[in-house]
Amino acid sequence: MSADPAFSGEVRRAAEWVRSHLAAAGLQAELVETGGPPIVYAESAPVPGAPIALVYGHYDVQPPDPLDEWVTPPFEPTIRDGKIFARGATDDKGQMLTHVASIASWLETSGRLPLQVKLLIEGEEEVGSEHLGNFLRANADRLACDCVVISDTSQFAPGVPAITYGLRGIAYFELRLSGPKQDLHSGVFGGGVANPANALAKMLGALIDEQGRVTIPGFYDDVLPLSERERAEFAALPFDEGAFRRQLGVDSLAGEAGFTTIERRWARPTLDINGLTSGYQGQGAKTVLPARASAKFSCRLVPNQDPQRVAAALRRRLEELLPAGIRLELVEHHGAPGIIMPLESPYLQAAAAAVEKGFGRRPVFIREGGSIPVVNTFAAVLDADVLLLGWGQNDDNPHSPNEKFSLDDYHRGIRASAALWQQLAAITEPLK
Repeated sequence: MSADPAFSGEVRRAAEWVRSHLAAAGLQAELVETGGPPIVYAESAPVPGAPIALVYGHYDVQPPDPLDEWVTPPFEPTIRDGKIFARGATDDKGQMLTHVASIASWLETSGRLPLQVKLLIEGEEEVGSEHLGNFLRANADRLACDCVVISDTSQFAPGVPAITYGLRGIAYFELRLSGPKQDLHSGVFGGGVANPANALAKMLGALIDEQGRVTIPGFYDDVLPLSERERAEFAALPFDEGAFRRQLGVDSLAGEAGFTTIERRWARPTLDINGLTSGYQGQGAKTVLPARASAKFSCRLVPNQDPQRVAAALRRRLEELLPAGIRLELVEHHGAPGIIMPLESPYLQAAAAAVEKGFGRRPVFIREGGSIPVVNTFAAVLDADVLLLGWGQNDDNPHSPNEKFSLDDYHRGIRASAALWQQLAAITEPLK
């Protein structure tokens, strides 16, 4: 639990465990101090003429709270109904270990891997990977590779393995409005003083039109459109909108006009309010005209959109919407661009062949609506294709009580990983 300093000793013990298992598998393995939890780095012997693969994972986990909702203790792995239940079972210890097991199997049976594999397993992923970026930049030559393999995502559905080739980015903001120097009596002063809460509601409402489109000027200028191939493949996925609505407990779905639910979630930009604060929040009624109002909101961005350009355009738009008598402060919390891997990449196609060998079915190619900033960092610093090969399921409860990982998927993941090294090694002309 890297988020809680009280468990720093246990986090380090997890790092030692990973290092010892990589060494026992026959790899050169070490702990690298970074100022936070150590990075575990290991590598196999070089193979001249073959591509180089780098496996990334993390050994830290989220806190297990609330403990009373766990059926069995979170740090005592328990097998039930063909699944292993424990904190970190799917995020990310179980998935990461599939690659360790496949490498150990190759070395035990053949004495060598068909290509060089490097492993970088960190202990700060759940708290923002504070030291990882600097480590990558400082060790870019040592970490040089043709592709990065990350198994920290999910399959599309049970029995439908997937390769995630695109991620949305993010730009996160906090808007703070202030008016009078203190809360006022709404009867005495209402109608004579600008109300920050009213202003906030109007300004936020004006950022999205009736068609579900964001009204920030230039917001869509750089959006990478979906190709006809992508739209056709998304439409062919076994997605049941009725079941999706029932799962969420809503009567209908909403979003940008002209796009399907999957397209909106994976490949279209959005603006969503994440939190609102203003005025009296206690029991009963209190007639105040609040002095302040604030909102936290995020834009999910698609490839080619620049978080800084979006932030600058948003600031101009909010200043246009700001009524007289109200002061504005816009805080830019964090941002990361979206990323997409070309479907024609030989590394992506090698991964597809490996997944088919491991799972007995050709994987589907999907995008993900969330953001994984470390993917951008790897792609930019190492100039490498990133392969997001998830063995988990969408209901594995990562970050929640009763986190689990199917043992069948664990073993399929090992087989797919073992096949991956052979498929990658068959690429006779690495791109770099």
